[in-house]
Amino acid sequence: MVDLVIKNANIVSEYGIFQGAIAIKDGKIAALGRDDSMPPATETIEANGHYLLPGGVDPHVHIRYPGGAHREDFTTGTWAAAAGGATTIIEHPISSPPQYSTDILLNRVNAVKEQAIVDVAFLGAAGGEKLDHIRPIAESGIVGYKTFLHAAPEGREKEFIGLTMKDNYELFKGFQEAAKTGLPIAAHAEDNDVVSGLIAEFRAEGKTTPIYHARSRPAVAEVLAVERLLRMARETDAELYLVHISVPEAVRLAAEARRKGQRVFIETCPHYLLLTEAELEKHGPYAKCNPPLRTSEEIEAMWECVAEGLIDTIGSDHGPFTIEEKEKGYPDIFAAPAGFPGLEVRLPLMLTAVKENKLSIQRAVELLSTNPSKIFGLYPRKGALRVGSDADIVLVDMETPFTVDQNMMLGKSKGIAKVYEGWELYGRVVKTIVRGKTVYCDGRIMADPGYGEWLRRD
Repeated sequence: MVDLVIKNANIVSEYGIFQGAIAIKDGKIAALGRDDSMPPATETIEANGHYLLPGGVDPHVHIRYPGGAHREDFTTGTWAAAAGGATTIIEHPISSPPQYSTDILLNRVNAVKEQAIVDVAFLGAAGGEKLDHIRPIAESGIVGYKTFLHAAPEGREKEFIGLTMKDNYELFKGFQEAAKTGLPIAAHAEDNDVVSGLIAEFRAEGKTTPIYHARSRPAVAEVLAVERLLRMARETDAELYLVHISVPEAVRLAAEARRKGQRVFIETCPHYLLLTEAELEKHGPYAKCNPPLRTSEEIEAMWECVAEGLIDTIGSDHGPFTIEEKEKGYPDIFAAPAGFPGLEVRLPLMLTAVKENKLSIQRAVELLSTNPSKIFGLYPRKGALRVGSDADIVLVDMETPFTVDQNMMLGKSKGIAKVYEGWELYGRVVKTIVRGKTVYCDGRIMADPGYGEWLRRD
């Protein structure tokens, strides 16, 4: 006797796609196969032909709690994750303070245990001003590190303590320390000299309308930073995870380094595949993100990188802020923070791309679930539909379109979710199951805060 059987589903696993059923016992996957091969179950769910995927593993999420709890906490953030089919999130530090020490990390772990409804893993902060903390925090259960090459944005210095490597010395020493732990370093690749210089220039000239955000962070800033990061990682034998890459040239640089044997992984985001810089003219600061949105030509070339298998993961880079914070971008775009919500739309956006034949559904599962779990040491507990794996499952409707409505979102920052408003998408999340328990069903949260678990690297 098992606890649950889900039958009549189109199951997408690493072994292929088949019509059948899945059995769950004690929070683990107990069997996969034909409907008539399943053991007796306490409960049976009729999937009605919906697609059954491994629960999403979002490799790039910012929650903000505790210092930015007005933007997002682990309850609202994991509500959003569940609504978007993510059963695991990997949280990146920009949290005031970032988790550069064990004490800060464990404070946030306790918040997960009290607030979350999906499972959460953490990256630790790695920065030049806290070099002596880099190795010790690895022993506390992080799954990797996060660092920035650019300075903290004005007014947000407390959110970036121990999180920036401001020069080549700090980058070299920081990578040396991280490499000794064997954990990957997730790096934000934008050249600080180029970006800070252009922002100062444009402000002095009164060029502060939204499009100048994109102009202040040109493609060359990303390419230069990727070149530098690859060189330092190679020199120190560090494993490099390049976050939210938006420029095809940067992707190909990293892919070539990997071909030559370097340990490097490449992440992009839905907005670098779907949104152009024209959104800045339309939505102003609500379309501001770092790196900025690019041109239609660059988007087309990014899809070519996806098709060639050069991209490893797609993260939401969920960046919650308040309306008041975003409104500071009028009339000075540089005064607004960068980022917008993405947890609730990451999966439907990419499944809509599947519907449009831009990629296969199996490739989407690799990018959204399997590969992130492998890179950050969570596989096969997470990101897999196989016997013995956690029963993390999402059922999606690939046939009936739905319209994105920010008022129906569950994240605390839904008020700034402008860029996809009104889009017609496929892949509506019908049900999200975490370790055998339904946490989200047809627009309703089904789990209490505290059900989510803190994940350490396997």
